[in-house]
Parts: sequence; C-alpha cells; structure tokens
Amino acid sequence: MDKELGVKEKILFNSSAGSKLSISQVVGEVVGFMKADPKRAYKISIGTDSEGLADYQADFVTAVVVHRVGNGGRYFWRRIELGKFHTLRDRIIKEVILSLDFAKKVLSELKKADVKFDFEIHADIGENGSTKVMLQEVVGMIRAFNFIPQTKPASYAASSVADRHV
Repeated sequence: MDKELGVKEKILFNSSAGSKLSISQVVGEVVGFMKADPKRAYKISIGTDSEGLADYQADFVTAVVVHRVGNGGRYFWRRIELGKFHTLRDRIIKEVILSLDFAKKVLSELKKADVKFDFEIHADIGENGSTKVMLQEVVGMIRAFNFIPQTKPASYAASSVADRHV
C-alpha cells in the first residue's frame, strides 16, 4: 500500500510504448534520455490533472515530462481514483499535493544520477476560469517546497499531457 497516497496497490506509470514502470524505472528512462544527448539543456516537469466522476469521485492523472529543450521530449503518466471531492478547490489542492509528493520521490532518485536539469511543478490553474481565485494559494504551496511553479498557459505537464489521459 502506498501510504502517502492512500491507495491499496503500488502505482505504476505508463510509457508511450505501453510499458508499466515503477518510479525508479521512470527515473532510469529519464536519465537515459538525458544522457543520450548530454550537451543539451533539459527541463523536467511534473503536473497532475483531475476529472470529477459520478458521486463526487475523482480520477487523477500525474505526468512527468522530460523536455530536451529545442528538440522534443518524453513523458510518463499514471492514473488513480481517490475518494470523494465535493468542491473544485479540494480537487485542485489534491492535484498539487500529488505532484509535490511525486516530485520529492523523483528528485531523490535523480540526485543519484550525474545529470543537469531544470525542474518545475505544473498546476492546471490560470488567470482565467473558475480556478483563478486559487492562483496565489497554489503558487504559494509549490514555492513553499522550493519548486518553480508554472500555471496556464505554461503548465503543459498538467494542462496538456495529464489532461490527455484523464
């Protein structure tokens, strides 16, 4: 059981090839991608998106994206269903918490590798729409963990990649 997430089974990530990977395997793939062209700049982004289901249940997708700046990238994603969420605010906060929890795990694994990269947390909120009232709160949460926050339209890991799999 993954105690931090409150889920019964171990959560595996999906690759674009359809493989199921553990967190350490995802990090291994990311490091391999970066070492294949070490002279390039890399940005690793983590973001989560969610969708409300029937009876206030919610489906969450977390994505990790490694971007070879100016030359493509790769991504991995996982889906989990978690309890009841009666408000959009509760779901957004859970999205950010899931991204932060995963970011801590990924960074502890990445520190073992000899690679250079920029790191961001992407939140599926922006200055427009129903989430604009939460913008400062969410950005503050992410900064409190010493991560660089990105919001819409720059938050592609959450608002494009994770959103594709919700």
